[in-house]
Amino acid sequence: MIKTTAIILLVLGVIGLCLGLPGIFGTDIVRISPYALSIGGLIFFLSGTSMLKTRRDTDEI
Repeated sequence: MIKTTAIILLVLGVIGLCLGLPGIFGTDIVRISPYALSIGGLIFFLSGTSMLKTRRDTDEI
């Protein structure tokens, strides 16, 4: 369950960064603020990678 959540966060982070960074440096891809997308993407990406590195995938609480 933890690995699934981590992979979902990682994918959301990559999507946010891919949509946000071009908007900061030039072309807007979506109408949402590129800074908000980039910051959210960075947070999701870092949390997903840290969850994959540090957590064990067990069903124990």
